[in-house]
Amino acid sequence: MDPGTIIGLVLAIGGVIGSLFMEGGNPAAFIIPSAIVLMIFGTLGVVMASSGLQSCIRIPVLYIKAMTGAPPDRPGAIKSLVKMAERARREGLLALEEEAQSITDPFLSKGLRLVVDGTDPELVKDILDLDVEAMAGRHHENAALFSHASGFAPTIGIIGTVMGLVHVLENLSDPSTLGPAISAAFIATFFGVSSANLIYLPIANKLKELSTQEADARTMMIEGILSIQAGDNPRIVEEKLKTFLEPKERAHFDAEGAEGGAEKKAA
Repeated sequence: MDPGTIIGLVLAIGGVIGSLFMEGGNPAAFIIPSAIVLMIFGTLGVVMASSGLQSCIRIPVLYIKAMTGAPPDRPGAIKSLVKMAERARREGLLALEEEAQSITDPFLSKGLRLVVDGTDPELVKDILDLDVEAMAGRHHENAALFSHASGFAPTIGIIGTVMGLVHVLENLSDPSTLGPAISAAFIATFFGVSSANLIYLPIANKLKELSTQEADARTMMIEGILSIQAGDNPRIVEEKLKTFLEPKERAHFDAEGAEGGAEKKAA
Protein backbone atom coordinates (compact mmCIF):
# COMPACT_ATOMS: atom_id res chain seq x y z
CA MET A 1 0.00 0.00 0.00
CA ASP A 2 1.27 3.47 -0.93
CA PRO A 3 0.17 5.99 1.73
CA GLY A 4 1.10 8.95 -0.48
CA THR A 5 -2.42 9.48 -1.83
CA ILE A 6 -4.08 9.47 1.59
CA ILE A 7 -1.38 11.67 3.12
CA GLY A 8 -1.49 14.06 0.16
CA LEU A 9 -5.27 14.48 0.28
CA VAL A 10 -5.19 15.01 4.05
CA LEU A 11 -2.46 17.65 3.65
CA ALA A 12 -4.33 19.45 0.87
CA ILE A 13 -7.70 19.48 2.63
CA GLY A 14 -6.03 20.23 5.95
CA GLY A 15 -4.25 23.19 4.35
CA VAL A 16 -7.56 24.66 3.19
CA ILE A 17 -9.20 24.15 6.59
CA GLY A 18 -6.12 25.44 8.40
CA SER A 19 -6.02 28.62 6.33
CA LEU A 20 -9.71 29.14 7.09
CA PHE A 21 -9.04 29.03 10.82
CA MET A 22 -5.99 31.28 10.48
CA GLU A 23 -8.13 33.92 8.81
CA GLY A 24 -10.66 33.71 11.62
CA GLY A 25 -13.31 32.08 9.47
CA ASN A 26 -16.21 30.09 10.82
CA PRO A 27 -16.39 26.53 9.42
CA ALA A 28 -20.12 26.43 10.20
CA ALA A 29 -20.63 29.12 7.58
CA PHE A 30 -19.59 26.60 4.91
CA ILE A 31 -22.14 24.00 5.91
CA ILE A 32 -24.89 24.96 3.46
CA PRO A 33 -27.10 21.89 2.85
CA SER A 34 -28.44 23.19 -0.46
CA ALA A 35 -24.92 23.68 -1.85
CA ILE A 36 -23.79 20.26 -0.64
CA VAL A 37 -26.82 18.52 -2.17
CA LEU A 38 -26.31 20.36 -5.46
CA MET A 39 -22.62 19.45 -5.66
CA ILE A 40 -23.02 15.78 -4.74
CA PHE A 41 -26.06 14.89 -6.80
CA GLY A 42 -25.45 17.39 -9.60
CA THR A 43 -21.90 16.17 -10.21
CA LEU A 44 -22.87 12.51 -9.86
CA GLY A 45 -25.77 13.02 -12.27
CA VAL A 46 -23.74 14.56 -15.09
CA VAL A 47 -20.96 11.99 -14.67
CA MET A 48 -23.55 9.20 -14.85
CA ALA A 49 -25.07 10.80 -17.95
CA SER A 50 -21.59 10.92 -19.52
CA SER A 51 -20.29 7.48 -18.57
CA GLY A 52 -23.33 5.33 -17.82
CA LEU A 53 -24.75 3.70 -14.71
CA GLN A 54 -22.48 0.64 -14.74
CA SER A 55 -19.37 2.81 -14.75
CA CYS A 56 -20.59 4.92 -11.82
CA ILE A 57 -21.30 1.81 -9.75
CA ARG A 58 -17.52 1.21 -9.72
CA ILE A 59 -16.75 4.60 -8.14
CA PRO A 60 -16.52 3.37 -4.48
CA VAL A 61 -14.16 0.56 -5.52
CA LEU A 62 -12.04 3.00 -7.52
CA TYR A 63 -11.72 5.31 -4.51
CA ILE A 64 -10.40 2.36 -2.49
CA LYS A 65 -8.07 1.38 -5.33
CA ALA A 66 -6.62 4.88 -5.55
CA MET A 67 -6.14 5.07 -1.78
CA THR A 68 -4.66 1.62 -1.23
CA GLY A 69 -3.18 0.70 -4.62
CA ALA A 70 0.55 0.01 -4.71
CA PRO A 71 2.90 -0.30 -7.71
CA PRO A 72 3.60 -3.84 -8.95
CA ASP A 73 6.54 -5.69 -7.43
CA ARG A 74 8.78 -5.67 -10.50
CA PRO A 75 11.92 -6.94 -8.70
CA GLY A 76 9.90 -9.85 -7.34
CA ALA A 77 8.56 -10.62 -10.82
CA ILE A 78 12.10 -10.60 -12.23
CA LYS A 79 13.26 -13.10 -9.62
CA SER A 80 10.34 -15.40 -10.47
CA LEU A 81 11.00 -15.18 -14.21
CA VAL A 82 14.72 -15.88 -13.75
CA LYS A 83 13.92 -18.97 -11.66
CA MET A 84 11.55 -20.14 -14.39
CA ALA A 85 14.26 -19.57 -17.00
CA GLU A 86 16.67 -21.70 -14.96
CA ARG A 87 14.14 -24.50 -14.63
CA ALA A 88 13.23 -24.35 -18.33
CA ARG A 89 16.93 -24.64 -19.25
CA ARG A 90 17.35 -27.67 -17.00
CA GLU A 91 14.07 -29.53 -17.54
CA GLY A 92 12.50 -28.04 -20.67
CA LEU A 93 9.50 -25.77 -21.23
CA LEU A 94 6.99 -28.47 -20.28
CA ALA A 95 8.35 -28.33 -16.72
CA LEU A 96 6.77 -24.87 -16.43
CA GLU A 97 3.25 -26.29 -16.61
CA GLU A 98 3.26 -26.75 -12.85
CA GLU A 99 4.56 -23.19 -12.40
CA ALA A 100 1.75 -21.82 -14.57
CA GLN A 101 -0.87 -23.44 -12.36
CA SER A 102 0.61 -22.22 -9.08
CA ILE A 103 1.29 -18.58 -10.05
CA THR A 104 -1.25 -16.13 -8.62
CA ASP A 105 -0.73 -13.48 -11.29
CA PRO A 106 -3.26 -14.38 -14.03
CA PHE A 107 -1.35 -12.49 -16.72
CA LEU A 108 1.93 -14.29 -16.08
CA SER A 109 0.12 -17.61 -15.74
CA LYS A 110 -1.60 -17.04 -19.07
CA GLY A 111 1.71 -16.30 -20.79
CA LEU A 112 3.37 -19.42 -19.39
CA ARG A 113 0.44 -21.61 -20.45
CA LEU A 114 0.75 -20.30 -24.00
CA VAL A 115 4.46 -21.10 -23.99
CA VAL A 116 3.93 -24.58 -22.54
CA ASP A 117 1.28 -25.27 -25.20
CA GLY A 118 3.86 -24.58 -27.90
CA THR A 119 2.26 -21.40 -29.23
CA ASP A 120 4.28 -19.48 -31.81
CA PRO A 121 6.34 -16.70 -30.12
CA GLU A 122 4.88 -13.99 -32.36
CA LEU A 123 1.37 -15.14 -31.50
CA VAL A 124 2.23 -15.23 -27.78
CA LYS A 125 3.44 -11.62 -28.01
CA ASP A 126 0.35 -10.51 -29.95
CA ILE A 127 -2.04 -12.12 -27.46
CA LEU A 128 -0.28 -10.65 -24.43
CA ASP A 129 0.07 -7.22 -26.04
CA LEU A 130 -3.67 -7.19 -26.72
CA ASP A 131 -4.26 -8.11 -23.09
CA VAL A 132 -2.18 -5.11 -21.97
CA GLU A 133 -4.00 -2.79 -24.39
CA ALA A 134 -7.39 -3.99 -23.14
CA MET A 135 -6.32 -3.46 -19.54
CA ALA A 136 -5.10 0.07 -20.32
CA GLY A 137 -8.44 0.82 -21.99
CA ARG A 138 -10.40 -0.30 -18.93
CA HIS A 139 -8.17 1.73 -16.65
CA HIS A 140 -8.58 4.80 -18.88
CA GLU A 141 -12.36 4.54 -18.55
CA ASN A 142 -12.06 4.31 -14.76
CA ALA A 143 -9.83 7.40 -14.51
CA ALA A 144 -12.11 9.25 -16.93
CA LEU A 145 -14.94 9.10 -14.37
CA PHE A 146 -12.97 11.36 -12.04
CA SER A 147 -11.62 13.49 -14.88
CA HIS A 148 -15.21 14.16 -15.96
CA ALA A 149 -16.17 14.99 -12.38
CA SER A 150 -13.27 17.45 -12.07
CA GLY A 151 -14.52 19.24 -15.19
CA PHE A 152 -18.18 19.33 -14.22
CA ALA A 153 -17.86 20.17 -10.51
CA PRO A 154 -16.72 23.82 -10.88
CA THR A 155 -19.47 24.50 -13.42
CA ILE A 156 -22.09 22.94 -11.15
CA GLY A 157 -20.74 25.19 -8.40
CA ILE A 158 -21.18 28.25 -10.60
CA ILE A 159 -24.77 27.21 -11.27
CA GLY A 160 -25.33 27.10 -7.51
CA THR A 161 -23.78 30.54 -7.13
CA VAL A 162 -26.00 32.01 -9.85
CA MET A 163 -29.06 30.48 -8.16
CA GLY A 164 -27.96 32.02 -4.85
CA LEU A 165 -27.40 35.45 -6.39
CA VAL A 166 -30.84 35.35 -7.97
CA HIS A 167 -32.23 34.73 -4.50
CA VAL A 168 -30.18 37.68 -3.20
CA LEU A 169 -31.58 40.00 -5.86
CA GLU A 170 -35.09 38.96 -4.89
CA ASN A 171 -34.49 40.23 -1.36
CA LEU A 172 -32.77 43.58 -1.93
CA SER A 173 -35.44 45.24 0.20
CA ASP A 174 -33.80 43.76 3.31
CA PRO A 175 -30.17 44.98 3.35
CA SER A 176 -29.40 43.13 6.60
CA THR A 177 -29.61 39.78 4.80
CA LEU A 178 -27.46 40.69 1.79
CA GLY A 179 -24.09 39.85 3.35
CA PRO A 180 -24.93 36.34 4.57
CA ALA A 181 -26.94 35.60 1.41
CA ILE A 182 -24.11 36.60 -0.93
CA SER A 183 -21.62 34.61 1.17
CA ALA A 184 -23.85 31.54 0.99
CA ALA A 185 -24.23 31.97 -2.77
CA PHE A 186 -20.48 31.60 -3.30
CA ILE A 187 -20.23 28.46 -1.15
CA ALA A 188 -21.35 26.28 -4.08
CA THR A 189 -18.50 27.59 -6.24
CA PHE A 190 -16.07 26.96 -3.37
CA PHE A 191 -17.25 23.35 -3.09
CA GLY A 192 -17.09 22.86 -6.85
CA VAL A 193 -13.56 24.16 -7.31
CA SER A 194 -12.30 22.50 -4.10
CA SER A 195 -13.74 19.07 -4.90
CA ALA A 196 -12.36 19.21 -8.45
CA ASN A 197 -8.81 20.10 -7.41
CA LEU A 198 -8.56 18.43 -4.00
CA ILE A 199 -10.36 15.14 -4.74
CA TYR A 200 -11.34 14.35 -8.32
CA LEU A 201 -8.18 15.36 -10.19
CA PRO A 202 -5.78 13.72 -7.69
CA ILE A 203 -7.79 10.48 -7.78
CA ALA A 204 -7.87 10.50 -11.59
CA ASN A 205 -4.13 11.09 -11.79
CA LYS A 206 -3.39 8.35 -9.25
CA LEU A 207 -5.47 5.82 -11.21
CA LYS A 208 -3.62 6.79 -14.40
CA GLU A 209 -0.27 6.37 -12.65
CA LEU A 210 -1.21 2.94 -11.30
CA SER A 211 -2.32 1.91 -14.79
CA THR A 212 0.98 3.04 -16.31
CA GLN A 213 2.97 1.15 -13.70
CA GLU A 214 0.96 -2.03 -14.24
CA ALA A 215 1.29 -1.77 -18.02
CA ASP A 216 5.07 -1.36 -17.67
CA ALA A 217 5.25 -4.38 -15.36
CA ARG A 218 3.28 -6.50 -17.83
CA THR A 219 5.46 -5.37 -20.72
CA MET A 220 8.43 -6.54 -18.68
CA MET A 221 6.74 -9.89 -18.08
CA ILE A 222 6.16 -10.30 -21.82
CA GLU A 223 9.87 -9.83 -22.48
CA GLY A 224 10.68 -12.38 -19.78
CA ILE A 225 8.19 -14.93 -21.10
CA LEU A 226 9.49 -14.60 -24.67
CA SER A 227 13.09 -14.91 -23.44
CA ILE A 228 12.21 -18.10 -21.57
CA GLN A 229 10.50 -19.47 -24.66
CA ALA A 230 13.58 -18.65 -26.74
CA GLY A 231 15.77 -20.58 -24.30
CA ASP A 232 17.88 -17.57 -23.29
CA ASN A 233 20.47 -17.93 -20.57
CA PRO A 234 18.92 -17.03 -17.18
CA ARG A 235 21.65 -14.45 -16.64
CA ILE A 236 20.73 -12.79 -19.93
CA VAL A 237 17.05 -12.85 -18.95
CA GLU A 238 17.87 -11.12 -15.68
CA GLU A 239 19.99 -8.42 -17.31
CA LYS A 240 17.31 -7.77 -19.93
CA LEU A 241 14.52 -7.43 -17.37
CA LYS A 242 16.59 -5.23 -15.04
CA THR A 243 16.41 -2.50 -17.67
CA PHE A 244 12.78 -2.01 -16.65
CA LEU A 245 13.81 -1.07 -13.11
CA GLU A 246 14.57 2.44 -11.93
CA PRO A 247 18.22 3.07 -10.97
CA LYS A 248 17.51 2.82 -7.23
CA GLU A 249 15.51 -0.38 -7.70
CA ARG A 250 18.28 -1.83 -9.87
CA ALA A 251 20.98 -1.03 -7.30
CA HIS A 252 18.90 -2.60 -4.53
CA PHE A 253 18.20 -5.64 -6.73
CA ASP A 254 21.90 -6.11 -7.46
CA ALA A 255 22.77 -5.71 -3.77
CA GLU A 256 20.24 -8.41 -2.81
CA GLY A 257 21.64 -10.68 -5.52
CA ALA A 258 25.18 -10.20 -4.22
CA GLU A 259 24.08 -10.98 -0.67
CA GLY A 260 22.25 -14.09 -1.84
CA GLY A 261 25.32 -15.29 -3.74
CA ALA A 262 27.55 -14.76 -0.72
CA GLU A 263 25.16 -16.75 1.47
CA LYS A 264 25.18 -19.65 -1.00
CA LYS A 265 28.99 -19.72 -1.04
CA ALA A 266 29.13 -19.63 2.76
CA ALA A 267 26.70 -22.53 2.93
